[in-house]
Amino acid sequence: MAQKNKNGLQQLPVGRLGIISPYSCAELGEKVDNYLVTWRSGSQSQHMHNAIAFDGYERDTYLIKSELPRFGTGEAKGILKESVRGDDIYVLVDVCNYSLTYSVCGQQNHMSPDDHFQNLKRVIAAVAGKARRVNVIMPFLYESRQHKRSSRESLDCALALQELVNMGVENIITFDAHDPRIQNAIPLHGFETVQPAYQFIKNLLRNQPDLTIDKDHLMVISPDEGGMGRAIYLANNLGVDMGMFYKRRDYSTIVDGRNPIVEHEFLGADVKGKDMVIIDDMISSGDSMLEVAQLLKSQGAGKIFMCSTFGLFTNGLDKFDKAFEKGIFDRILTTNLIYQTPELLDRPYYVNCDMSKYIALIIDTLNHDDSISKLLNPVERIQKVLTKYRNHEKV
Repeated sequence: MAQKNKNGLQQLPVGRLGIISPYSCAELGEKVDNYLVTWRSGSQSQHMHNAIAFDGYERDTYLIKSELPRFGTGEAKGILKESVRGDDIYVLVDVCNYSLTYSVCGQQNHMSPDDHFQNLKRVIAAVAGKARRVNVIMPFLYESRQHKRSSRESLDCALALQELVNMGVENIITFDAHDPRIQNAIPLHGFETVQPAYQFIKNLLRNQPDLTIDKDHLMVISPDEGGMGRAIYLANNLGVDMGMFYKRRDYSTIVDGRNPIVEHEFLGADVKGKDMVIIDDMISSGDSMLEVAQLLKSQGAGKIFMCSTFGLFTNGLDKFDKAFEKGIFDRILTTNLIYQTPELLDRPYYVNCDMSKYIALIIDTLNHDDSISKLLNPVERIQKVLTKYRNHEKV
């Protein structure tokens, strides 16, 4: 007989829960583990203690110790320090954690997404098919920007997904995939892309208690046509209008493999006097996001908040510091799904959106083989936090 746990889950666990969080995702993995340990502590009845299905349900930690040692040539291997036979395994990996290094013939190399993906495969290979189920939580989807072919190009993301399922991975959980249609590469396997809209709204309201959320005072902006879906979702939940910029490109030239942007053209209602929430999947160099913010300011916009799931900041923070000093934007909100530099966390304009509790909820729900539909579409949670905010309650 299944028991109901603190999160309302009533299904039997698929297997004993195990989380493998290698170096790239160690800090996030520890936070996720702490939530799971707290939720499951003391949740079992006497029946659950005696049931084989609930063996190992309550533990001091669900993290499985792993190592990824390297030889002098830079080659590596994956090692698990404990048995995973019959476990429901969740492997966390941050392919954007460039802070880690390894030695190659005495030279220090920073780890690239390719290195992290190889390490992920090494961990899965070390499981060696003994686990009951292997799930991968990869917040930034590896090679997701190379998701379609327009000439003689590789389809790296599709190949990577197929490689993982061929190794026995059943479910792949990612966040804000650049193009969700990439799941067509593995149509018979689980693939979920999660939007952090709820976390953006909650953290924005916490840090800006003076916001007025209605059509006359707030507007959601998509910086390009590709991100319209997430902007529409956010605007509809907030009950405000949305606008969009589209990028006019020079298709006669190619710079760094891409056609350069000539100009951003705005489509939408009058922005004068309204606060702006610009939402996108990633801030890479930040040029587009800052240009959009500057254009909105030139049209009379009020406060500007930039929300992005992944804050890559590939060219550093100097341009953001200067733009903030000029009053071009007021806040940047990104998640801790990828590596964050200490310098970023110290910036006065930066708001960190912690996703560890959300990931723990997803893991706990999937481990009980229950539906994650409400986690993928958190309309109720968003409306609750908006009601609290409007009633001047703590968000």
